[in-house]
Amino acid sequence: MNMEQEKQFARQVRAEYAPGSEEEGKLEQLKKLDRAARRPAEIFAYTFGIVGALVLGVGMCLAMEVIGSMMPLGIVIGVVGIAMVTANYFLYRAILRSRKKKYAKEIVSLSDELLKNE
Repeated sequence: MNMEQEKQFARQVRAEYAPGSEEEGKLEQLKKLDRAARRPAEIFAYTFGIVGALVLGVGMCLAMEVIGSMMPLGIVIGVVGIAMVTANYFLYRAILRSRKKKYAKEIVSLSDELLKNE
């Protein structure tokens, strides 16, 4: 790296850590709060959905006698997997609703401040 590239890199890093204006800082804060409200619900939904799909797949394999010959057990496990996958969306919405309620005051006040300064 030559001196000019090093200076450019230093400017970029500095710009990331030192907001140019208070508006930019508030906007970043608003984005972080929005992510904090949504992220746990999304992580739960993906994880629970994957586990539910795997349980459903194991049940299908058992029911079709690909893994052993335990069709009745496979049907029961498959139904449990179907219930998990079905419940996933409703659980996601409930978690998201509670997280939005938790962060609502902060997000609304920050967005009001940003909108008033337009």
